[in-house]
Amino acid sequence: MWIDAAPEKVWELVTDVRRYGEWSPENRGGRWAGDGPGLGARFTGANRRGVMRWSTHCEVIEYEKPRRFGFEVAESKMRWGYRLEPEAGGTRVTEWRSHAAPLPLPFRVIGASGLLGRDRERLLVEGMRQTLAKVKSTAELNGGSHE
Repeated sequence: MWIDAAPEKVWELVTDVRRYGEWSPENRGGRWAGDGPGLGARFTGANRRGVMRWSTHCEVIEYEKPRRFGFEVAESKMRWGYRLEPEAGGTRVTEWRSHAAPLPLPFRVIGASGLLGRDRERLLVEGMRQTLAKVKSTAELNGGSHE
C-alpha cells in the first residue's frame, strides 16, 4: 500500500506496538517488556476475536530503521512484519507474515474449531488490509510527506 508520508513517519507508527489496537481488527495493542523497540526487544500483545481473548509474547527479529520491522510470536511461531520503501514522495508499505515452524497442535485444534473464525486465513489477510488502510489514514492525517 502506498502512503503519502515519509518512511520515517510510517516507521514511527508500525514500530509502536502500543498503537496496534487503533488499526488492527484483532490486536488490542502491545506493551514493551523493556524500553523497546529494537532488535531482540520483547513485548506482550493483547488480542480479541469475538468472545475469544488471548495474549502473545513477541520478540523483535528484524529492526532496520526505517525499512524493516518484524517480530515472532512465541506461542504460534508466526512471524509478522513490515517492509517500507520510499516511492514517489511517500512510502510503499508491505505487511507480511509467515510461519517460523509448523503451527503447534493447540493452535491447529483452535483453528479447526472455528473459535477464531471459520476461514482463519481469509480473516488474517483481510485484517492485514484493514490494518494498513488505518495506518495509511493515520500517517496521512498527521501531515503526510509534506510535514
